[in-house]
Amino acid sequence: MSMFVRRNVTAAAPAALVALVLLTAGCAGGRPDPAAAKPGSATSAPEHGYVEGARETAEQQSRLLLNDPATGDTRVLDLITGKAHEVPPAKGTAELTTDGRFGYFHTAAGTRVLDAGAWTVDHGDHVHYYRAAIRDVGRIPAGTGARVRSDAVMTAVTGADGRAVTYRRTELEKGRVGASRTLPGTRAGAVVPYAGHLLGLTGDGQGAAARLAVHDRAGGRSTAPHATCEDPMGDAVTRRGVVFGCADGALLVGDDDGRLTAERIPYDGDVPAEERARSFRHRAGSDTLTAPAGDRAVWVLDVAERTWTRVETGPVVAANTAGEGSALLVLETDGALHGYDVATGRRIARTEPLLAGEQRPATGGRGPVIEVDRSRAYVNDPEGRRVYEIDYNDGLRVVRTFALDVKPELMAETGR
Repeated sequence: MSMFVRRNVTAAAPAALVALVLLTAGCAGGRPDPAAAKPGSATSAPEHGYVEGARETAEQQSRLLLNDPATGDTRVLDLITGKAHEVPPAKGTAELTTDGRFGYFHTAAGTRVLDAGAWTVDHGDHVHYYRAAIRDVGRIPAGTGARVRSDAVMTAVTGADGRAVTYRRTELEKGRVGASRTLPGTRAGAVVPYAGHLLGLTGDGQGAAARLAVHDRAGGRSTAPHATCEDPMGDAVTRRGVVFGCADGALLVGDDDGRLTAERIPYDGDVPAEERARSFRHRAGSDTLTAPAGDRAVWVLDVAERTWTRVETGPVVAANTAGEGSALLVLETDGALHGYDVATGRRIARTEPLLAGEQRPATGGRGPVIEVDRSRAYVNDPEGRRVYEIDYNDGLRVVRTFALDVKPELMAETGR
């Protein structure tokens, strides 16, 4: 197995310097008054950004969650040290998702929660990076098809039947699932915590378009902007709001100084059902989303510009992008990773085949995917039992290859 320490990469060194400066300057306003310490205490209260049991670092602490559903073998690959940590198995996982810190292993018997021990806290004007011990949190009673969405306060779990419950994030951070609170009604898609609210799409089940419904964190109804979404499919949280995929494009729900807004981002013309964006992938913190557009093209949704771009590619297995002018990354059935210029649609880079044999598009969350962070992309090779690290700013150069003792059929990145 590769045991190399991750080197400073594009934007990483400046980011580390900025983080150090902000830790000493940007957070100074949160420094407690020593006089506020408890009587008899030799030290003051914890400073702003402090997290009990975690170590703060100057750079992002990325880790990959890897799982083989057939055997249950599960690993956490630390991308800083190159070491793969063995954790309790999760057999029969149908889908592996993450909210940036916790991994959710969706099985027929419930959803297992794993604290990957790496996460980012974004305060807007500065960022904190943390690493801590990896630990098993427990199991959420929601089986295959459940959708889990989180913010810094709440975790919402929407079952395949459309019923939703919420959990307190602080309980998960303490290593336990905790009690749940049921939200009234059923949903046509995932419930998404956002800007102090819980957003969801609900309908009457008679074929009418789903309506935007908003609840507060206690489950009470809140005022919602009038908005509908026909045939809801997929969702994503960006800095500009929550995106819900719809038959005619996307619905963007944003926050305007405490007031929720809703705006449509339509396709440029009619799009056949089989070519609509049904699931989104993007770099955490980016406003650029990707989604397959049928078998041989990819949609790129620029939320900032409110535009859809269809990029004609080869047969698509997986797609993603870092956004903000970066290339569209497409893993195609030839086993190679291809880079496309979104503006022109021209292919600008290609690797040698990374995956052996003819590939098929991932189904049900299984198979090769592309995870993207601030400077690297990661591609899992299940049959080859390895993960590739790609520098997408340097002609798709393969930086490291991680040999594994498990078949990484499922992969998700944490620490973001």
